[in-house]
Amino acid sequence: MSRRPWPLMFGVLIAVLLSALGLYLYLKATPYAAEIDHGPSPEAKANPYLAAEHFLQKRGLSVSHANSLDVLPNLEPRQNSLLLFGDRSNMTPRQIDQLMNWTRAGGRLLFVAQSLWNEKTGQSNDLLLDRVQVHQSLSKDLKDPPPEGEPDDPYPNLTKLYLENEDAPAYASFDTAFHLEDPKNLAQAWANSAKATHMMQLSHGLGSIIVVTDADLWTAPAISEYDNAWLLWYLTADTQVTLMYDTEHDSLWALLLRYFPQALVSLIALVGLALWHVGVRHGPLLEPAPKARRQLLEHLRASADFMLRRNGQHSLLHALQQDILRRVRHRHPGYDQLAVAEQWLVLARLTHQPTRAISQAMSPRPKQRLSSAEFSRLVAHLQTLRNAL
Repeated sequence: MSRRPWPLMFGVLIAVLLSALGLYLYLKATPYAAEIDHGPSPEAKANPYLAAEHFLQKRGLSVSHANSLDVLPNLEPRQNSLLLFGDRSNMTPRQIDQLMNWTRAGGRLLFVAQSLWNEKTGQSNDLLLDRVQVHQSLSKDLKDPPPEGEPDDPYPNLTKLYLENEDAPAYASFDTAFHLEDPKNLAQAWANSAKATHMMQLSHGLGSIIVVTDADLWTAPAISEYDNAWLLWYLTADTQVTLMYDTEHDSLWALLLRYFPQALVSLIALVGLALWHVGVRHGPLLEPAPKARRQLLEHLRASADFMLRRNGQHSLLHALQQDILRRVRHRHPGYDQLAVAEQWLVLARLTHQPTRAISQAMSPRPKQRLSSAEFSRLVAHLQTLRNAL
C-alpha cells in the first residue's frame, strides 16, 4: 500500500489550521491610532524662535534671519522690524550709530537689555542700552518697590499691557527678576508686573525702539502661554520681520575639533614626531678642549675621525683585515694556499675565537653604510683577533 497521500494530507491540515488562526486574529484584532513623540525636530533645536516665526507667518508677516548687521542697508526702515535677541557684547560704537540712524529713518527696533546699570561707573556693559538711556537693575534692589499688586490681581507675577478701548490687559510672562528704569522720562509706553517694569517703548525720529528685559517668553514652549505670541505680533504688526538671535560663530579650531577630531589628533602626533626627530641626538655634545693641552690620545682620535670621514668605514675595516692576514701569514706559512674554511679554522686555533665570529669579522662587507653601534662592534672584534696574533 502506498504512503504518498499522508504528506499531502498533513500539509492540507496545516494550511487549514493556519487559515483558521488568521481568520480568528482578523476578527479579534482592533486597529487603533497611536502618536509617537520623537521630540523637537533638528530645525526646532537649532532655532529656539521657530514657533514664533511660524506664528508670525500665519498672521501674514514675512520673517527672515540675519547673523550680523550687514543686512541693515538692505532693509527699508519704514517697512521693517529688527529683533535683536542674540548676544551684542561685540557690537561696536560704529554699528550702534548705524542701527540708531536706521531706526531714526523709520525702522522699528526691538532688543533685549543685556547688562545691569552700574551707579559707580555711570554706565553698563550694553552700549546700545546706554545709548537709548534706559537702565536695567534687579527687581530686588529697587529702593522704593511698588506695592505687591491690587488685592484682586490674579496674576501679580505677569506683565500687564493696557491698551486703549480694552477693558482687560494683555498678559505676558516676562522674567520678573529684572526691572527697566527711564531716568530721562523718554518712554511713551511701558508694561509692568506687580513689582517691576519689563518693557518700554520710546520714539526715535520716525521710528520706535522697544526694550524688553528678556525674550524667553517667545521661545518654545513659553510662546504658547498667556498672550506671549499675541504680544510679539502686536509689536511687529504691519512690517517685515528680521530676526537676529545667533550672532556668535564658532572659530575655525572649534569647527575642526567638532567635525574632524581624528585629523587634529593625527596632525598633533605628526608635529610631535617631527619635533622629536629634529631634537634627538646620537650622544652628548663634547666641548672642544683647549689647543694648549692636546694629548696623544686626542691626536689619535682626531686622526681616526678624519680618516673615517675621508675614506669611509670600509677602508678602515679593510685595513684591519689586511693587518690580521699579514700577521697570520707570518705565524702560519702557506696560509694563502688554504681554502677559506681551512683559513678560518687556522685563525680560530691561533686566536682561540669561534669560527662563526671569525667568519663574520673576515667576510667581505657590503657597500652600504653601517650604523655607529655595528661599526664599533665590528672594529672591536677585529682588534681582538689582531691582538690575539
